[in-house]
Amino acid sequence: MSIDIEKLSAKELKSLISLASQRKKKLDKRKPAAGVRRQILAIAKKGGYTIAELFGTGGKAESAAKPVKRAARKAKGPSKVAPKYRNPADPNQTWAGRGKPPKWMAVELANGKTREDFAIQ
Repeated sequence: MSIDIEKLSAKELKSLISLASQRKKKLDKRKPAAGVRRQILAIAKKGGYTIAELFGTGGKAESAAKPVKRAARKAKGPSKVAPKYRNPADPNQTWAGRGKPPKWMAVELANGKTREDFAIQ
């Protein structure tokens, strides 16, 4: 994070200093992470667990274990669906009923026909 203090007004600087001071006080009250880590390890060990067993990451026991490999997923293309509608003027033109209707069907629907008129029996 970088703040260009040259561009801040006096009010913004005062607010920033106040926020920074509050944050520093909060950080100063915290115990060192190494000490907290030792306490957590001791509690886990007393209960008969490792950190890896409890949280799945971090402990010494996990670094010795082999990592679990996940199977890669194959990219799927659009799935094929059997056609439900056929153009009577050109039997090679079909539509599965998914997505936007093809132009030939849109024209016929605008002329008063229904989808059932093109249904494949």
